[in-house]
Amino acid sequence: MITNDLAIRIGGEAGQGLESSGAGLAKALARAGLHIFVHQSYMSRIRGGHNWATIRVSPTPLWGPTDRVDLLLALDQETIRQDGPDVAPGGAIICDESLTVDAALVERGVHAIPLPLNAIAKEKGTPVMANTAASAAVAGLTELPFRYIEGVIHDNFKKKGAEVVAQNVAVARAAYDLAVERGPAGCAYCLTPDESAPPRMILNGNDAFCVGAVLGGCNFISAYPMTPSTSIFQWLMGHAEEYGIVAKQVEDEIAAVCMATGAAHAGARAMASTSGGGFALMVEGLGLAAMTETPLVLVDAQRPGPSTGMPTRTEQGDLLFLLRASPGDFPRIVLAPGTIEECFAAGWWAFNLAERYQTPVLVLTDAFQANAMRTLDTDALDFAGVYVDRGAFLTPADLDALDEVYLRYKLTDSGISPRALPGHPKAVFMGCSDEHREDSHFDDEDPANRVAQADKRLRKLDRIWAEADLRPPTRYGPPKVDITLVEWGSSYGPVRETVDRLNAEGVAANQVHFCDLWPFPVEAARAALQDARRVVVVEGNATGQFEFLLQAYAGIHADGHVRRYDGRPFTPEYILAHLDR
Repeated sequence: MITNDLAIRIGGEAGQGLESSGAGLAKALARAGLHIFVHQSYMSRIRGGHNWATIRVSPTPLWGPTDRVDLLLALDQETIRQDGPDVAPGGAIICDESLTVDAALVERGVHAIPLPLNAIAKEKGTPVMANTAASAAVAGLTELPFRYIEGVIHDNFKKKGAEVVAQNVAVARAAYDLAVERGPAGCAYCLTPDESAPPRMILNGNDAFCVGAVLGGCNFISAYPMTPSTSIFQWLMGHAEEYGIVAKQVEDEIAAVCMATGAAHAGARAMASTSGGGFALMVEGLGLAAMTETPLVLVDAQRPGPSTGMPTRTEQGDLLFLLRASPGDFPRIVLAPGTIEECFAAGWWAFNLAERYQTPVLVLTDAFQANAMRTLDTDALDFAGVYVDRGAFLTPADLDALDEVYLRYKLTDSGISPRALPGHPKAVFMGCSDEHREDSHFDDEDPANRVAQADKRLRKLDRIWAEADLRPPTRYGPPKVDITLVEWGSSYGPVRETVDRLNAEGVAANQVHFCDLWPFPVEAARAALQDARRVVVVEGNATGQFEFLLQAYAGIHADGHVRRYDGRPFTPEYILAHLDR
């Protein structure tokens, strides 16, 4: 049993309160000064099905999920059937005494701990408090001091009144004590609180992105709900009044992108959020933003496709789609944050890039990154580093002093034209979706003007890396190794832990992580991998989309790859198994 890295899985069907149980236990563990990583697996249905959440807990920082299960809290029989075989020998299954643990599991060293969780809830409170009893039983089995569970109960139920709080505490206390009494002799799962640990945040990628966006001045979002991007819209809508955000839930994704483009044209720091299927509908609107050089931010939280695919699962399958979406050639920027910290940075930096280069910025995340939660120290997010850059933006005072005719699409060496908001008498222009002249009027299809305007827009691409506005790939691990694992986006955490395991086993390995993907960092990629002896690309799609870019643009041929496209995120166990192959 690995006592310094415990994996606790809570399983049940949709509608059983699985999410609230996991969140409460995770909060209690974090308040005990422990590091956690929470990964959820849920089906695309409102009720029924088999869902679970795994909480990894450790005294040291955690970066990703694991396939290992040490403690299984089964809220239904199906969880025992499906997840019981994953419990490690020496682990335990906690369940209500009405459920049955297969004798074969017990024979291979799994402890069965049936408890009267439903009876305790009915006796001490109400039947709906059975989940409180279940979470408290896990705390008892791990000998987590009861005060941490009690504190979370007070926070979660205080709005419902003192009686509800008291009942939940009584239910929790009874289940906790019984789990301590009936647990295996010699606690193999004991968790020792770190009383000296600083307070920590618990964030997922979508929440971190929203925090960054608000600090970066985002004041408009339009969206049509689509898993797994919906929580971005929910977060910003929930804080709209507090932070002065206009949040519009519209009839479809076409309306969302058009409304966000209009808001950005009018001067708002505007964005739209969606997933791959919704982004497909936004493609024409993306082209409009590109032609009018409107600073639009779009977020694509990926899930498996094509079509509806697997709505609640994860994949990294939209990369090449985003690079070529919409007809014609035009500059765009693609960011693919891979950690909570990078999600936060992308939240505000995307708006600076969009306005600095007057072009769409596409933020590529995925269901795993959107939902997985991790503890961070309060100084992990660089709040002090946030600033707002509106680029070549003409203020009303600048326009008042203008002596020449305002040219919205003026030809410049940088490709960036002075931008003014609509409404000033000295800056009257059209947001023209057809090719246009410098003054924004239709160009009558003049070939020379077409080439001049297309070249002007594309000159922005040359400046983006020259100005060091995108982040080069980063390296983790020793410099001279036998194998280099290359990944992008949300694969960072699982690959980082894989590198640690390989080095601990005597295999010299390191990691090269890409998070800013377009314009492709050709020279930075070559520099990062020039000394690599064996390159293996790890990515969550079937065709090796990033591997293709690495070869096509940087001329780097991978020696192998590990791919996953079954809807589940990478784990160190999965990567190691496929490296062995």
